[in-house]
Amino acid sequence: MSTAVDSRIVIVLTTLGADTDAAALAKTLIEERLVACVNIMPMTTVYCWKGKIEHNPEQQLLIKTTAAKVEDLETRLMELHRYEVPEFLVIRVDASTEVYRDWVRTWVGATAD
Repeated sequence: MSTAVDSRIVIVLTTLGADTDAAALAKTLIEERLVACVNIMPMTTVYCWKGKIEHNPEQQLLIKTTAAKVEDLETRLMELHRYEVPEFLVIRVDASTEVYRDWVRTWVGATAD
């Protein structure tokens, strides 16, 4: 009996400190075939942490993968991440081009729905 693979495309958001080697982390996730692509963008983040307003340079990672890989990606990212409470937000992609969707699915080893 085969189990259906959830090959819907998702975007996972996480942030890293400005001094973290985000490219190395992205490369690891891609090499392990947990993700197909990671965009890395510098930004400034303002947030409340332990009762204090913080204002820090960070890097936003937009990670493209499939729903089937989310659990494994979360586990691996938590192993690699230095933050006490890393951001891990999953956004469902409702539409994409077929060629892009197929590329993501092929790289991470998912099959079509």
